[in-house]
Amino acid sequence: MKNTNEMNENKKQPRGLRNNNPLNIRRTRTEWIGEVPILNGRQDPEFCQFRSQSYGWRAAFVLLTSTYYRRYHLYTIEKIIRRWAPPCENRTRLYIARVSAQMRYPWDEPLGLPTDVPSRWMQLALAMAVVENGTGEGIDTVAMLDGWRMARQSVN
Repeated sequence: MKNTNEMNENKKQPRGLRNNNPLNIRRTRTEWIGEVPILNGRQDPEFCQFRSQSYGWRAAFVLLTSTYYRRYHLYTIEKIIRRWAPPCENRTRLYIARVSAQMRYPWDEPLGLPTDVPSRWMQLALAMAVVENGTGEGIDTVAMLDGWRMARQSVN
């Protein structure tokens, strides 16, 4: 497993991994903890960039559990991914099928409370990261666990 700095130096890595943003979170007005600001147009203007994958995972888990689950009441793989990767921009049905197959979990079954089944939410995020980046290579699962811990400690 490569460390975050080595991944950023490898320009052949997928964009999400170069940005330490495994789920390819788009830039919005939200200022994420650990986000690298746009300076002199050198950073990615479309997608968030984070100091480390841990911060990218943290933002992903805040979005999935606080925003999608609690605020929007999206409880299944299908509903989450339809909002995350809408059909106007993605092959959403294929995305849903790939995540469901990788998780070995039904696409239309509720995922459960993030606090009760954290491993299921981590599996969801990991499967989404593989789809978003086209590969599992370079995804730091230790950073993912750290991102989960940080997301559980705060909300933004």
